[in-house]
Amino acid sequence: MVKRSTPPTLSEVAREAGVGNTTVSRVINGGDRVSPKTLAHVRRVIEAMGYMPNQAARVLKGDRTKTVGLIIPSIADPFFSSCAEAAEAVARANDSLLIVTASHNDPHTEIENLNILISHRVDGLIIAPANSQSQALRDALNRLSVPVVAVDRPVSNSSIPSVVTDNFKGSKLATQHLIEHGYSRIVCLTGESTIFTIQERIRGYRAATDSAGLTSTLDTSAKDYRSAEYAIESMLSGPNPPDALFTLKNSTTTYAFEVLQKLNVHVPKTIALLGFDDFELASMVRPSISIVQQPVEEIGRVAAELLFEQLLGRRNAGTAVRSKRTRHVTLETRLIQRMSCGCIPVSA
Repeated sequence: MVKRSTPPTLSEVAREAGVGNTTVSRVINGGDRVSPKTLAHVRRVIEAMGYMPNQAARVLKGDRTKTVGLIIPSIADPFFSSCAEAAEAVARANDSLLIVTASHNDPHTEIENLNILISHRVDGLIIAPANSQSQALRDALNRLSVPVVAVDRPVSNSSIPSVVTDNFKGSKLATQHLIEHGYSRIVCLTGESTIFTIQERIRGYRAATDSAGLTSTLDTSAKDYRSAEYAIESMLSGPNPPDALFTLKNSTTTYAFEVLQKLNVHVPKTIALLGFDDFELASMVRPSISIVQQPVEEIGRVAAELLFEQLLGRRNAGTAVRSKRTRHVTLETRLIQRMSCGCIPVSA
């Protein structure tokens, strides 16, 4: 077969099938008022000719673009990539394409990505705000004519639906678990302090230490391996070294574990380690690392379901009954007890 220089048009499909343009249009849009025999025939012609509807023209007529946007801090972060994959599955089930962009937690990049997605006429948007308190983001989202759902982090002081986990409760329970093991000098280690999720985790850590009458020690300097190494070495060489580390992000947990291994510090005998967010190797390294696990796939799935619930004006399977009020979903975390916190006896 000779390759065509241009894609086939609807009129050419109609001519080849021996039907009118209206009939082909009806077939493309589901086959309403088309006999089963004609429907099957036209679909065979469409497939044989490789015809694709002109989506741009359909959008100009007010049809959906069948695309939804997702703005996340990082595509490389396992947490957000898993969220994206779960959201993509829901989008695909709703005959839509998920367009993913990364903000790198930069508010300016976030607004740029938002404008690009809107210029592509996405039908809806899922966003993990770089700054939950941002007035500029709140104003930009409120001006949109498409539905929006916030994921992992809410948009504060807005009516935008959100899907988050109970970071405060998860962090508080994790810190209490370390306290129950007898650790009293627990340092909370992170590389960020302005993001909503981290703030909630810090708040939970402080609530647990304050309730136990312990001193809260927060170190926000661990932004990469080098800074984590410096922070931990400084702690261990100080006059009152910690007996436990509570790390607030999977990357920080990894940095801390690698540093302690490099320094030949026995975990958990010399210092315990408990992290927020699971990661692939946490259960495989020795000692295995205790973590607070978030329902990552569920976060992405529920956020996408909420979006399509608004977009299509119907309930999706497995979601709660809609109400006239904005839906804010909070999911529970789970403490996974492994060796690094001292739950399982290890040889000296």
